[in-house]
Amino acid sequence: MITALNGLLAPLVIFPLGLGALMFGLLLKGIDRIVAARLQRRVGPPLLQPWFDIIKLMRKQSLVPDGAPRGLFLALPAVGAGSMLLAATLIPIAGVYQPSGALGDLLVLLYLLTLPAVVLMLAGSVSGSVYGAIGFSREMALVLAYEGPLLLVLASVAIKTGLAQGGWVTFSLTDIVHYQQIHGAYLLDPWMWPAVAAYLLFFPANLGIPPFDIPEAEAEILEGPLLEYSGPALALFNMMSALKTVVVIGLGITLFFPVGPQGIAGLAAFLLKSLMLFILGKTLLRTAVGRMRIDQAFLFYLKWPELLGIVSLIAVIIRA
Repeated sequence: MITALNGLLAPLVIFPLGLGALMFGLLLKGIDRIVAARLQRRVGPPLLQPWFDIIKLMRKQSLVPDGAPRGLFLALPAVGAGSMLLAATLIPIAGVYQPSGALGDLLVLLYLLTLPAVVLMLAGSVSGSVYGAIGFSREMALVLAYEGPLLLVLASVAIKTGLAQGGWVTFSLTDIVHYQQIHGAYLLDPWMWPAVAAYLLFFPANLGIPPFDIPEAEAEILEGPLLEYSGPALALFNMMSALKTVVVIGLGITLFFPVGPQGIAGLAAFLLKSLMLFILGKTLLRTAVGRMRIDQAFLFYLKWPELLGIVSLIAVIIRA
């Protein structure tokens, strides 16, 4: 028990995990705003604006709507941010950081990735706002749509690695990274390209990136579940979003392209890959397309990402 606790405390505070992941996530958000502004021929905010927003919110008071259960209302942001802080400690970085098996594996990370969506749904539900209720229903529909492709992608990678190691399936992220370091990244395997495409389609909806920012659409439902939040509670939601960005992008790198050099060079390679994936998958996407309706997004995920996930799973089993 003590060993597991000691193995958890260090990753929670060192860079690039834990609190370091929060700093990197906020940096990505600052870069996103600047690049998007340049693409739209605007000046945009300063790079450190996400940090300024957090500091400003932390100095304000968290107001609780009349009729909302105060304890649950204020606890939800902390649960969401805490789950993503823990999830960040589970992401291995080739040649730099290998999480302890006592902390969890791919299944634990899957559960933790679901918590922010559950937190947002509960936040919209307990706030007593009609906009929060609409955001709750939209978030639930979207989660039901994109969780299927994610499960198929994770199953494809876990089965491929397990079969290659002489077993059936492995949920160890360390084993997945180690296998690719020896035999090559899955990104370079044409049989895994459907899984790569399915994951690339999954993460914009999971991160609330246009055209899949439907549960929090500012022009329609005024941030939906987050409308009634303010002060430190809203700051925690912003932290949760920043951490979730790093976790989802880091998981994609771990699953398909974790290879890299050792030490500081390996860390730099991981951060560079994260930045490139973030700009291509978020910044360019959100500046190029408009928002979908919830029914359009739901049907989209039930067709194309789901189909790609099924194809990848079948391909892995056939090749075995």
